[in-house]
Amino acid sequence: MATAAATVQHPHGTVHQPRSRWTAPGWYRVLIALPLGFFLAFAIITLARLALGYHPTISWTGIVTLAMVTMPLAFIVGIGCFDYWFYWASGRPTRPEDHSGHGATTWRDYFRVNTDHKVIGIQYIVTTFFFFAAGGLMAMLMRAELAQPGTQFVNANTFNGLFSVHASLMIFLFIIPVFAGIANFVVPLMIGAPDMAFPRLNALSFWMLPTAGVLMLASFLAPGGSFATGWTAYAPLSTDTPLGQTFFSMAVQFAGASSVATGLNFLVTIITMRAPGMTFWRMPLLVWANFTTSLLVVIATPFIAGSQFFLLLDRALHTNFFDVNVGGDPIMYQHVFWFYSHPAVYIMMLPGFGIISEVISTHARKPVFGYRMMAFSLLAIVFLGFTVWAHHMFVSGMSHWLRVPMMITTMLIAVPTGIKIFSWLATLYRGVIHLRTPMLFALGFITMFTLGGISGVMLAVIPYDIHVSDTYFVVAHIHYVLFGGSVFTIYAGIYHWFPKMTGRMYDETLGKIHFWISFITFNTTFGPMHLIGIDGMPRRVADYAEHYAGWNVFISISAFIFGASFFIFLYNMISSWRHGPPAPGNPWNAHTIEWQVSSPPPIFNFDEVPTVVGGPYEYGVPGARHAVFKEREAAPAGVAQTAAAE
Repeated sequence: MATAAATVQHPHGTVHQPRSRWTAPGWYRVLIALPLGFFLAFAIITLARLALGYHPTISWTGIVTLAMVTMPLAFIVGIGCFDYWFYWASGRPTRPEDHSGHGATTWRDYFRVNTDHKVIGIQYIVTTFFFFAAGGLMAMLMRAELAQPGTQFVNANTFNGLFSVHASLMIFLFIIPVFAGIANFVVPLMIGAPDMAFPRLNALSFWMLPTAGVLMLASFLAPGGSFATGWTAYAPLSTDTPLGQTFFSMAVQFAGASSVATGLNFLVTIITMRAPGMTFWRMPLLVWANFTTSLLVVIATPFIAGSQFFLLLDRALHTNFFDVNVGGDPIMYQHVFWFYSHPAVYIMMLPGFGIISEVISTHARKPVFGYRMMAFSLLAIVFLGFTVWAHHMFVSGMSHWLRVPMMITTMLIAVPTGIKIFSWLATLYRGVIHLRTPMLFALGFITMFTLGGISGVMLAVIPYDIHVSDTYFVVAHIHYVLFGGSVFTIYAGIYHWFPKMTGRMYDETLGKIHFWISFITFNTTFGPMHLIGIDGMPRRVADYAEHYAGWNVFISISAFIFGASFFIFLYNMISSWRHGPPAPGNPWNAHTIEWQVSSPPPIFNFDEVPTVVGGPYEYGVPGARHAVFKEREAAPAGVAQTAAAE
């Protein structure tokens, strides 16, 4: 945003003359940077073709392809992500940190580069829900088209683009980054840290995300339409499609870079910045979940980046990695892609497991059953997650000897997941259960994810997988895992930490209405897909046989009601954030550290570093404390007891 017009006096006595709004970091500078990024791409491609003697000299395909690199980078530079690093790299004198880019005092602070992990967390959450809504609207249009056989609203190519962009937005721009947003807000508070280890890298990680989302949505404007090869972008199909496919490949690079930077940041933060006394076996399970997720992200994400680089080289420079006629190997693409994309399923699940552990323990007033086995099972999932990728390829033509080992490991990975299910059920057993909205979504998650897990074990069986491959059974399975699983945990986490994030209480009645409509219509939308899938209805088609019409109109009506339930959530969040009753510091009487500070927390989280003295889930243990503050302990007994109660 634009700087103030007056001279700024910093605490260390250094005087800085403010820059013009057009040269200071912010949206004005973005308006200059974006055209410059485009003209840079134009100049590089045109001059290179001129020097090499190519005709015609101007290639708009090449210019647009390079502009997908230069314009996002220009945006990131313009908004101000690199200002501090450029200043340091130029060798100029070190300038004192005045923390002017840290924390939010007005709504405008959420629209600029900010180094406060809490602001970045909310930026992530709001941005990802925008792309969630965009992807949901595409799903509604698809269900309108599928309400009856024949062509109603869109042709087959547009339909292919809709389901491709829908899936890509939901995976790369919603589920994966929204978990990063929740963790950004909560994890530093949970471990007693003042911020993330690398605040500027944290800000850069966020601002790469909207660039990826805009690239995916902008693909609809490309000649020939959006990318239409699914979120998997299988080669060689994706090497011969129109320009829109390149938008997908570049968007994945920016989203992947954002994920890797965030994962590294979490690893360093969790390993090095825990409060005194917080050993690994005193960490809340949400911290464990994000620690293991970050391991997966850092190890696996370079593989999808590699697959898309291969694809870009085939498309832009006419290499032949996937052209079998000149020695390429199209099956290699699937191996590289799925070596990331099956661990990505757990990248989209493990943070949700951590959220559910926090919600169930807090709202059932019970210690988590089998805490250490819950942590070990997270680590087991990380290890086994890299041994199951080829179960997506049973009908691809891959080596037959690989099928049975992949079937066995796919079944084995159900064991650590099953440990979690039984642990949550044991935690609920004889607990003092408060059926608030977060707990309802947690219970809904357990049922939906268990059903998705059962269909997953069915798909691990090679003959059955061959029968239902590329049918709506697979659509039902992935939605039970990623919506009934991941998205239900996201809703549980948002409702649970909403008072901490905003300082306001949400409307409990609206929250429960949102849950019950979502829970019922989710099952009536995706449950019947198992049946029509077993019966042979293929997925990813804009038309279908007449005898599937009855189930499809039922599914479409359910989907419309299901989609409308989101607006209840949206209204509840916006109205409660603006007008909800003030939230106390600890409305749920939870034990973890984030609930021991005000709602919302102070800009630097803690006036004093907490000391961890016990486990995070010692509910029902008289006098149990997870963390203490020396100032509070030194206060008079009555004051200390009041602080502890809050």
